[in-house]
Order: sequence, then structure tokens, then C-alpha cells
Amino acid sequence: MAAVFLITLYEYSPLFYITVISLCFVVTAAMVLGWFGFDVPVILRSSDETESVVPVPEKRMVQVTNPFALEVESSGVASVTEGVSLLPCCLEPCVLSCYWGCGVHALQGALQTHQHGPSKLATPHLFQEALHFQYHHCQSFHISGEDREEHYTKMPADLGITDFGLLPRERYPIVAVLTLAESEARDTYNIVASVTVVHVPDDKYSLSARILFQYLLTAQGNMYELKPLFMSAESKGLSEATDPDRSTEAPPETQKREPGKEMPGMEDEEDWSEEGKGKDCVVCQNAPVNRVLLPCRHACVCDGCVHRFQHCPICRAFVLESFALFQQPHMEEVEEE
Repeated sequence: MAAVFLITLYEYSPLFYITVISLCFVVTAAMVLGWFGFDVPVILRSSDETESVVPVPEKRMVQVTNPFALEVESSGVASVTEGVSLLPCCLEPCVLSCYWGCGVHALQGALQTHQHGPSKLATPHLFQEALHFQYHHCQSFHISGEDREEHYTKMPADLGITDFGLLPRERYPIVAVLTLAESEARDTYNIVASVTVVHVPDDKYSLSARILFQYLLTAQGNMYELKPLFMSAESKGLSEATDPDRSTEAPPETQKREPGKEMPGMEDEEDWSEEGKGKDCVVCQNAPVNRVLLPCRHACVCDGCVHRFQHCPICRAFVLESFALFQQPHMEEVEEE
């Protein structure tokens, strides 16, 4: 009877065709979407639906004191033939060693020696030996802890060097190394040396004098590259954070500060807690900015919004880790107060 009924329905009812075709389409679409792992578009989801976002891991940071700082005075004349003025700023007596025409491979070998060798490059003599004397000229300056004067360095004219060739070059124009002069200070500070690679214009490459990159060497044999933090220029007290020479972001597991200056975002917590323009999270526009996203280094979100995104709201780069600019009180403590 059932077979007779289906045959009759098949012969006389067009609704049967529509039902069978629709059912086959729904089943096929569900299988295809499930097979390829497609999800429901975000725009069709309910606002109350809980999204499964992988939380961004927090990098453990340790605040340490950086006794070194070095700036390049770009206001004056700077060139390979005329020399350049460097402005060191140190908390302790230091030695500034300027290596003109230092070999690229020689510097990389010296840094590897510090990381993997038995002795750490904590003195000018050890650093000079690690370079294997692969440089054109070395000039040293003794700097006191209160010295804020410019130091002019120049390569001797009798060497007859006016440029360092076309790109890619085999030598850096200047490698400036700051090391602590007293052994007691080397036992006090975790950072024992600062290596700064400086570009100086010449006949072949006329880019203005500037710092290319900086490294900090620790007593434990670690090496960290200083990088800029990107923060809002409208934030009160953070106008200098957009200057790469003044704002640095600490590498993994450490956080460096320039002598006499606080890291961007490490100012007095009372100043950060004050209500002001440019301090709001770019996502919720309610809480203060307190998270630096890595590796893009944008400081743009608060503690509550950092776990809701896997991409940076500014540059859309994938976020691997983040760290806090300062520790905020727990929510329970705030509620009790």
C-alpha cells in the first residue's frame, strides 16, 4: 500500500518533486559546509553567542635599569670625512668606543661570542678582541656619570676613506659601544654593554646620520634588540613615544629603560589613571590603554579587550603575545574599594 501511495503521489503531485529536490539540496549543502569546515558568518551570528577566541598569551616581563643611552646629533655636519657628534647619557662612568668601518661579519661574530662564548663582552678590551680588529679606526672616550656633553669622533684623513661602497655593504660606518668603566658597577647592573650601529652619510649613500639598530648585552650572555613602541601621540605625557630613538620596547622577558627616563607607558600610575584624551582603548573607548601587542608593538588596547582579538586593531597583524605596561589592581580589589 505504501508503494502504491508513493507511486500515485509521484505521478499526480508536483509538490513531491519540490520536496525531494529541496531535501536533497539541504542535505548536500550541510555535508559540503561541514566537510570544508565552513562556519556561519559573523554578521549572521547572534550577539549573545559566545565566540571561541584563543586567548593571547601574556609575556612575562621584568623591569631592569638600563645605564646606557646614546643619541646622534643630526643638527650638525655629519659625514664620513667630517665626522659625527655622539651624545652619550650614562648613569655610571662608562667608556665609549667608536669603531669606524667595522665589518658586518665581525660584529655578528662578536655578538655570537657574547652569547655562546665563555667570556662576556663587558669591557672595551674584550669587545675589541672579539671583533678581531676588523675595523679601520677606533676612538675611545671616558665618560663620567654626570657627563652630558657631545663627543666628536672622526676617522683620520690619512686613511683616505671617503665611503664604504655600494649596497649591500660589508662594513658599518660606525659601531658605538658603551661599557661600564668600573667593575663594581658591572656587578650591580644586569646590562653590561650597549652596542649601537650608526649610519653616517658619504658619497655613495647620502642618507642622514641616524641610529640603525641597538643591542643591549647582559651579564648572563643574553642579547636584546631595542625597538620602538607605537602609542598615541595625543596621550598626555606620551608625546615622545613616537620617537624611535627615545622609546624602546623591551625584548622577551626583560624591559629596559633609558637613564633618567621612564619607559613609555611606565610613568607614574597616578598619571595613567587620570582621565584624559588619547588614553582610551581603541576598541571599547572606555578603559585606559595598558597592553602592548607583539610582534607589531602597538599599544592600543586595554586589559579587557586584549583577549577578544587575534589580530591587531591598528595594523591587522596576527598577535602572538602581549605584555602589560603596568600592573592594574584586580577587579575584586576595585569592587571592595
